[in-house]
Amino acid sequence: MNKTIKTFETFTTFKHLKSMSSVNKVILVGNVGSDPEVRYLERGTAIANFNLATTERGYTMQNGTQVPDRTEWHPIVLWRNLADWAEKYVRKGMKLYVEGKLQTRTWEKDGQIRRKTEIIAENIQVLYRPADYRSPNSTADEPTAEPSAALPENASIPTLEIEDIF
Repeated sequence: MNKTIKTFETFTTFKHLKSMSSVNKVILVGNVGSDPEVRYLERGTAIANFNLATTERGYTMQNGTQVPDRTEWHPIVLWRNLADWAEKYVRKGMKLYVEGKLQTRTWEKDGQIRRKTEIIAENIQVLYRPADYRSPNSTADEPTAEPSAALPENASIPTLEIEDIF
């Protein structure tokens, strides 16, 4: 006979989970597909959009079958100061750490209901700059970053979090 023993700990854990709010959290590390597109609303609020690519590396199965790389493209949306920051510092080819939440927009076009799920970024960190990256204040005569150099700790690109936006 199979007996289930309910302990006080189990009961309180499930009770806690029942009353717990849900979690909407996304963490991505990937490469920027194109420079951000930035637009401004009527009151001057900045919105930036770009796509971030994440890639699962391919492999060879035991039977010799090759499984190719698989790349997913994620639409990233930035608001206010974070959008202004991205306009100045984010460029195609950069490797970024992006933390945010999923949000789905719904609209109607030509009688069809359309949906798009996007990542609303709350925190971004630059992990790598491509060799041809130039900061907004650099001149054409200044050297660019080393091709394989990670950002130094004292890099001039600031990190912004959601608290900095509002």
